[in-house]
Amino acid sequence: MLNAEDPHRVPIEASLDLHTFQPRDIPSVVDEYIRAAHEKGFREVRLIHGRGVGVQRGIVQSVLEKHPLVESLYDAPESHLGATVACLRG
Repeated sequence: MLNAEDPHRVPIEASLDLHTFQPRDIPSVVDEYIRAAHEKGFREVRLIHGRGVGVQRGIVQSVLEKHPLVESLYDAPESHLGATVACLRG
């Protein structure tokens, strides 16, 4: 997966901090990340979008709600709405 600011590979881990991506790139980054994480066998991933006014959270959750590889999602309780956890299909 490529970061729009830095054309190097982003490692696929159990969480992804979206702060380094431009808002316009978030939908495609989330989609690509979910696909790559599913391919690597992850069952649960955490997307860190920050709290702010909730725009990024809304974008992330909208993409996740429609994604065919996402079984469910929820706000990470310890992040106070700053991260979303997606449970991936098996």
